[in-house]
Amino acid sequence: MTDLLYSEEEEALRSAVRDLLADHCDAASVLARAETAEPHGRALWKALADGMGLAGLLVPEELGGQGATHREAAVVLEELGRAVAPVPYLTSAVVATEALLACEGEAARELLGSLASGRRIGVLAMPLSHAHGDTLFPVRETGGALHGRVTGVADAVVADVLLVPTESGLHAVDTADSGVDVVPQTSLDLTRPLATVTFDGARARLLAPDARLPVGQGLRAGAGLLASEQLGVAEWCLTETVRYVKERHQFNRPVGSFQALKHRLAQLWLEVVNTRAAARHAADALATGSDEPHLATAVAQAYAAPVAVRAAEEALQLHGGIGMTWEHPVHLYLKRAKADSLAYGTAGHHRAALAELVALPAP
Repeated sequence: MTDLLYSEEEEALRSAVRDLLADHCDAASVLARAETAEPHGRALWKALADGMGLAGLLVPEELGGQGATHREAAVVLEELGRAVAPVPYLTSAVVATEALLACEGEAARELLGSLASGRRIGVLAMPLSHAHGDTLFPVRETGGALHGRVTGVADAVVADVLLVPTESGLHAVDTADSGVDVVPQTSLDLTRPLATVTFDGARARLLAPDARLPVGQGLRAGAGLLASEQLGVAEWCLTETVRYVKERHQFNRPVGSFQALKHRLAQLWLEVVNTRAAARHAADALATGSDEPHLATAVAQAYAAPVAVRAAEEALQLHGGIGMTWEHPVHLYLKRAKADSLAYGTAGHHRAALAELVALPAP
């Protein structure tokens, strides 16, 4: 059996990423940026992608990447989740990169190199809620030109290139080209904004004649590693709530000393520990193929999504009145957890997929 404990290298990576986020992604700056027209942390993304080379973790060294595995990418996502970092790591360095890795040809290899270096940001032009197994492609290709509209595309507003699946294949389109219009949408999660992308005769480069394999690979990796981000969100909520109830006094004693709150936090701690096991299993299965990746991903998402939401809800409630204020960052974690619970398939979708995989469909 594969060892799911963190290696020394993974812990060193965690420490480096956490230090970087402490310097560039404190709660006050995230809150301030969320209220502006530019919610993404471009300086932080440059530090992560260019300074640390994290955008290319999943890209082989011969293509300009780091040649690491999904386990290392999962560690990065845990820390990004703990900081609700407003960067397109999941969408570009994981989903778009995995989709390109499933393509053959020089065009895909060249694009992979630019994403790995951080010079460009790539986004799969599909709704964030689109799950592995869904085959409906809203954009059509006619004579090398794309037509159609896609709503709910995460991080499209900062993307340099869009990967657009159609019935005739997977295409690449530069967002700066004519015929491409990206309009921001009102998003629940201000740290991962959504946009509507409209194609009106945009010229595209063909990356793969069949979009189903690369899109499926990208969405599977996205769902599997999203569990690590959800783990980071849940861990922050638990840690900060425990710290707060130790400091907050009522009736001359810490509120954390009341038995009812102890039980709630103990139950949450158990759920977070189980989430870590499921998330690590999914990351390892994606990295090594030692277990069925589809099965591990379905288990991780079916469990992690509701735990992250519950951890954020408990954090909001147990912080009392201060947790209800806009100035406190707990609302960012609740919104991220809620949005993540819909990303790449709901928990219900993954439970249904899990039932099919183990030949136990619902009656």
